[in-house]
Amino acid sequence: MAEAQNTNEARDLRPTRLRDALRQARIEAADRTGVVVELRDAEVARLEILYEALDPLFAEVPAQVDLFDRGVSQGETPRLWIDVVAHVVMGRDKRIYRFVQDTRFGRTVIAESHDVPVIVDAITSYVARRMIEREHAMVATPPAATEPVAENKPRRRGFGIFALGFVLGALALFGLALYASLQNL
Repeated sequence: MAEAQNTNEARDLRPTRLRDALRQARIEAADRTGVVVELRDAEVARLEILYEALDPLFAEVPAQVDLFDRGVSQGETPRLWIDVVAHVVMGRDKRIYRFVQDTRFGRTVIAESHDVPVIVDAITSYVARRMIEREHAMVATPPAATEPVAENKPRRRGFGIFALGFVLGALALFGLALYASLQNL
């Protein structure tokens, strides 16, 4: 009876989807790697876990909104970029996520946590605020300024200026040729 109960518990604990199993394996690998010397790889692995957790959020962002360019940069300090001014970086202990934004007054920490859902909530809030700012900026632009102003000028005036320039240029070339021929005599 105890064996049947243990196998039922094992089935309940087992992930139901391959994606969940892969995520769990990455978390376990990141935890093991965090202890070893390869801390940078652990940072990148943790940032990639957060990247995947943000997939549902960025799937909801409309295609015409081009504010966000999400990606993991693997430089000296690995970062998960949300847009040009906001990114997630790992804390000093390499286990804490720090969501920061660069402002003209310096870098500000928006959220800091060990838990992925807390950071996902902070990024969701940030994305929503940025989209609202974009909407306000789009509404503030007057529509008359975006449309080109067409003037009704007669086309003959433009042709007359062209013809005058052509005649003056021809006379100047003729005068230059006459002057050069008189110099050769």
